Amino acid sequence: MQYSPISIQIPISFLRHHDAIHTMKKTKIIIAGGGFAGLYAAKYLDKRLARRPDIEVTLISRENFILFTPMLHEVAAGDLSPTDIVNPLRRILRHVNVVQADIQAIDLTTKKIRCVAGVRNMELEFEFDHLLLTIGSETNFFDLQGVRDWAVTMKSLSDAALLRNRMVELLEEASLEKDEATRRELLTFVTAGGGFAGIETTGAINDFVRETVKFYPSLREETIRVVVVHPGKFLLPELGEELGRYAEQKLSKRKVEIIKGVRVAGYDGSVVKLTDGTSIRATTLIWTAGVKPSAAIESLGCKKERGRLLVNEYLSVPGVSGLWAAGDCAAVPSGEVGQFWPPTAQHGLREAITAAKNIEAAIVGRPLKPFVFTTLGQLATIGRRTGVAMIFGFKFSGLIAWAMWRSIYLMKLPRLAKKLRVMMDWTLDLLFGREIVQMITLHDVQALSDRLARIRAQTKRGSEEQTSLATNVRSS
Repeated sequence: MQYSPISIQIPISFLRHHDAIHTMKKTKIIIAGGGFAGLYAAKYLDKRLARRPDIEVTLISRENFILFTPMLHEVAAGDLSPTDIVNPLRRILRHVNVVQADIQAIDLTTKKIRCVAGVRNMELEFEFDHLLLTIGSETNFFDLQGVRDWAVTMKSLSDAALLRNRMVELLEEASLEKDEATRRELLTFVTAGGGFAGIETTGAINDFVRETVKFYPSLREETIRVVVVHPGKFLLPELGEELGRYAEQKLSKRKVEIIKGVRVAGYDGSVVKLTDGTSIRATTLIWTAGVKPSAAIESLGCKKERGRLLVNEYLSVPGVSGLWAAGDCAAVPSGEVGQFWPPTAQHGLREAITAAKNIEAAIVGRPLKPFVFTTLGQLATIGRRTGVAMIFGFKFSGLIAWAMWRSIYLMKLPRLAKKLRVMMDWTLDLLFGREIVQMITLHDVQALSDRLARIRAQTKRGSEEQTSLATNVRSS
């Protein structure tokens, strides 16, 4: 039995349409920065534009996860595990391309962005039609002598984990030390800055070291010294004087020293120098006294306001087609003459969503919409189930403010799995107390540094050999 071949005729119009999909020029949208602002912009575009075959959306982030920074101090204090407050970007974004890389330069003329990635410093280059800058901010050390080299910062997950390890390491070392003065220096912690990051970190570490020292029979709690250096007249100036004074009172009762009206002038790893001429012998200086826009912003020839890119009410940079900015790196006008929205997470993520909507509007031909927002409020914890908050103009303090802080930020934490893990850790902490183990020892850090150095050296030798081979081929 013979079968005749089946002939299928495909319309020419279909073939042309199919070829057109593969040959059409895609509109390329790049989001630079994977913080709160970058993620929320990417989430919006992931649902609205990234599925379209004629549009390509790429998120470039230094890390492959989103860090929930409001809970960073709880990692330092041992209340939470580092993995509790991070979420993989690739599990959140299904249609947006995620690239883990460091941004090196942005060329607005050719509309290209240059990055490096991996331990081999692989060079990458991306073209864009629309670029949304959500790079965030960097720690500002104000060129103070020794501070950059010796101070501990609280900007990243590794900062929090290393601070926790440092506290345990210092307790272990102090327990072996015979000299009382040296013990005091080892167990003296100075925080530079009395804003949200400084006060929340101070309250957390003060609780940790004072609750942990009881497991070291050779140490006394009186040996511990925790100090806050703040240039203002009261702590937490964002919340007003009343709540700032309350925070100061509570911290003082918990044996935290508050030094106001002065700044840190320098640090050499053992002595913190203050602007009034006094000094404090301390092995740990925690620096939370200032931030500045990313270095990638500085090279852009656009108008800036205190280092931040000046944008209009639509979040676009005037005079530069296709350039948008939101979050810490953007100066967004608030509607009042000469006033700008503060660089906080609640403002940044909403700015980013507005920017993403306006990028969509620019592509599909709809009118742009201005950024409009009413500040909801601000909250801070100051240790030991105590907090301060201002919500819609109403002030709260004590246990109720602390409970509000935990409830609100738990709701904001991305993904249900992470919410459940945080709830479980908080419950275990209430029942059994904090863990005092070191997650990474000094030997581990040294071994990792040596391994990375060997990888880089091997990569460099391989690159030099390839360059030499190419030169020999050309000469022959």
